[in-house]
Amino acid sequence: MVTLAEIAAYAERLMEVRRFKDYCPNGIHVEGRRPVRRVLSGVTASLALIEEAIARDADALLVHHGYFWRNEAPVVTGMKARRLRCLLESGIGLLAYHLPLDAHPEIGNNAQLAKRLGLRVTGVLDDDRSVPIAMRGELESPCTADDFQRRIARALARDPLWLDGGDGGVVRSVGWCTGAAQDYIEYAVRHGLDAFISGEVSERTTHIAREEGVHYYAAGHHATERYGVQALGERIAREFALEHVFVDVDNPV
Repeated sequence: MVTLAEIAAYAERLMEVRRFKDYCPNGIHVEGRRPVRRVLSGVTASLALIEEAIARDADALLVHHGYFWRNEAPVVTGMKARRLRCLLESGIGLLAYHLPLDAHPEIGNNAQLAKRLGLRVTGVLDDDRSVPIAMRGELESPCTADDFQRRIARALARDPLWLDGGDGGVVRSVGWCTGAAQDYIEYAVRHGLDAFISGEVSERTTHIAREEGVHYYAAGHHATERYGVQALGERIAREFALEHVFVDVDNPV
């Protein structure tokens, strides 16, 4: 039988977790009470996802967004208490991986997004960081900026917000970083790229896109980060001969 600790040790090696200085712990967030036969994965360890794990008789919950974030209140009350109570009473273990899951060159959120959008990876975007997370690449065939918006919409099943960067409206080179990475548009400017994709967007992003001539696509924090955790769950399932199911708790952000 496989333990949660064995799965966590495998994931740590696979994603080289110790290389990252993160905003939260990576690995086991809540210890389970039983061996693992069935893993349920999802983007965020919300109460709705925990209830799905209980209903589907999962032994472990695998997420991208777990608990115990930097600067959050350390007390276990309210929403945090309800979530933890459900996990502890059910005996389900919780595993969470944040930046290591964004950055992995094969199963990571950015690599998986590239796969779905048909982007050929040519390098890292944030090349001044000791551990790069974001990617840059090219479309096999250039397209108009509005066609690229439609491509993203088809791939992610939601319409992205497009901030028109002008400059003829043609997209060849693209940078991307999933989640709350709107300020990485500055890297796209530095590399002279035609477009940049992230999950979230800020008011200031509009002015940067217009003034720097970069087409910006805000495709949703949740929507852009659904795929890394699925790929990791599938890899773990193959490695340990476990059952794995991904549950998408809808989130419009």
